[in-house]
Amino acid sequence: MLENDLKKTYVSLFEKHYSNLMFYASRFVDEDEAEDIIQDVFFELWNRRENVEFGENIKSFLYRSVYTKALNVIKHKTIVENYNAEEIQLQNIRMEFYQPDNVEVIQRIENIELRREIYSAINSLPDKCREIFKLSYIYNHTNKEIADTLGISLRTVEAHMYKALKFLREKLGHLVSWFILVLKVFLSDLY
Repeated sequence: MLENDLKKTYVSLFEKHYSNLMFYASRFVDEDEAEDIIQDVFFELWNRRENVEFGENIKSFLYRSVYTKALNVIKHKTIVENYNAEEIQLQNIRMEFYQPDNVEVIQRIENIELRREIYSAINSLPDKCREIFKLSYIYNHTNKEIADTLGISLRTVEAHMYKALKFLREKLGHLVSWFILVLKVFLSDLY
């Protein structure tokens, strides 16, 4: 492949896959680390351009590379931040769920309409419900932590969570087969 054609192919790959790879990487690490991972993957791809086949399997190569780099970042963080057994187990579950050989998960991650639908449903919650829902499912705060943070009673938090979950079940009811999984895994990393 000529150098000019190779550059066009490379730029096209970057433009086509960047946002989905970024979304995928951010399932494992924070946004800044995800961006670094994506940049590293494309940097390595460019450096290995003579040996890489830019054919059908390039998408799998990109996801596998992101997954491997994210796994390395997590392993490093586990050691540096001295994660406890529960945090390590949660990371392992997340890594297993999002591993690139799980074609169904990758397809869902790439489904932009689905993401928009979930964002829209969450953002259409009443203000207080949305705030409490995000604190619980996205930032993993307990109901007690939320009550203390917002200066409201535990019962009020529970009432808002009940209302939010009921609303989301109605809004996203057509996703019933994996609604709970979405809330437990996918949504915990959405924002």
